[in-house]
Amino acid sequence: MDFTQAIEIAKGIWWVGMYLPNDPFQCHPYFIENGENSILIDPGSMLEFNAVVRKINTISSMKHIRYIILHHQDPDLAASVPEMEKLIGRRDLRIITHSRMVPLVKHYLIRSDYYEIDKHDHTLTCGELHLQFIATPYCHSPGAFVTYEPRTKTLFSGDIFGGIEESWEFYAEDDYFEKARQFHAEYMPSRDIFNYALNKIEALDMERIAPQHGSIICKPQIPKLIEQMKALECGLYIEKEYRHELLYTIEALRQKDMALEASLKELQEKEEFLFQKAKMADMGEMIGNIAHQWRQPLAINNTILSILKEKSQMDILEPKELLEKLEEMENNIQYMSKTIDDFMRFYHPAKKKTIFCVSDVIEHALTIMRPILKKAGVDLHFDYCEDAYVRGYMNEYTQVVVAILTNAKDALIQRNIQDAVINVSLSNENGSVILTISDNAGGIEASHMQRIFDPYFTTKHKSMGTGLGLYISKMIIEKNMDGILGVDNRENGAAFYIKLEKAHADT
Repeated sequence: MDFTQAIEIAKGIWWVGMYLPNDPFQCHPYFIENGENSILIDPGSMLEFNAVVRKINTISSMKHIRYIILHHQDPDLAASVPEMEKLIGRRDLRIITHSRMVPLVKHYLIRSDYYEIDKHDHTLTCGELHLQFIATPYCHSPGAFVTYEPRTKTLFSGDIFGGIEESWEFYAEDDYFEKARQFHAEYMPSRDIFNYALNKIEALDMERIAPQHGSIICKPQIPKLIEQMKALECGLYIEKEYRHELLYTIEALRQKDMALEASLKELQEKEEFLFQKAKMADMGEMIGNIAHQWRQPLAINNTILSILKEKSQMDILEPKELLEKLEEMENNIQYMSKTIDDFMRFYHPAKKKTIFCVSDVIEHALTIMRPILKKAGVDLHFDYCEDAYVRGYMNEYTQVVVAILTNAKDALIQRNIQDAVINVSLSNENGSVILTISDNAGGIEASHMQRIFDPYFTTKHKSMGTGLGLYISKMIIEKNMDGILGVDNRENGAAFYIKLEKAHADT
């Protein structure tokens, strides 16, 4: 192989470097022939200047160079650029590099404008030629990158995959890793940073790698070489003191992570306990509400049975009357069955979010609460709103509405409010569905306002509540449904509001 001549390593791609005998630090410029828009890659220092210029002029012309790629800022790569500029003599000459490199390479007195890869989507298209630039930060400079030419599947890798060895070969052999080991151990900052770059490179479809130093690597050697490079200890890792400190830090972080995981698990268990406790309290209240709603139809059925029995014994029971009474009893039983269905639907948790009509959910909650409010002497007014749909858990939303209505009812009873009333209003405002539940119980004390949603906080007697209802409600709306549950005092009492993003109804 005649190193005094340009060597074509792929179609239209030439090695135009200079062989330096007995020098382990061989530098390799490359030339991509592309007519009057040709590209010179990593032109080198003044040591190789004359040889590089001569070789380019044998295959093309220096004046055909439109772009010069600088993969990093070191003099072995960039020092000859000002002299190259003089020979090229083009106003449209551009220096392709990373913006982090520009403040450094300008000190070579480069006059041409820069094509900063990070400001051009890391690509260059020039006629039929397409180049991709892949950032490899800190390998071995902050703005380092590599260049991939997809037509020939050639990677120009800059310092990465470079080798330092006096017994230099143009094409890498199977033992190339041993020749590249020292260079990477000393020039790459750390294995983590180096592996970040290698992972990007490994994803490319490559026929060859053309580094700035060392040997050209052909496809059969590439997978094994990358695997060996990934396991290499380099940069900070080769400092024993740093490595010991790093291992100590990693172990300390692992211990903290385990402690944090244990704390999160404990927190989740406590949260689950609160939910279970609230659920048990709700179940007790549910049984009480069912008993309340069943009492009247059971009493009526019992009365009907007594009348039918007495008339039957007196032989004065007419068939028509029997049918009417049986139908009345059947209606009462259906009412009792519907009551069970209502409560079961209320307490059955949904497993996935759905889009539901808030008005329908409120009507269902009011079906549960109206008999309770009527017994307590509380009037209820509902301002209906059409087209109020949200995405979330319908049954849990019902649970929140019932909890707020129950709190309002308890406050009205506790304070013995005359003409007690609860107002429920629904509205669409600025892309949100807002439900407001207000009462005329006089409002929440200022000292209680900041704690109203805390677990176990309650102003009721311990026999009337657990202090979990509003806490659970806030968790449901804000944690499970990404909404807002808040409260403020208004003219006659407290007003709780639920705000959720409006959704479009399923069609």
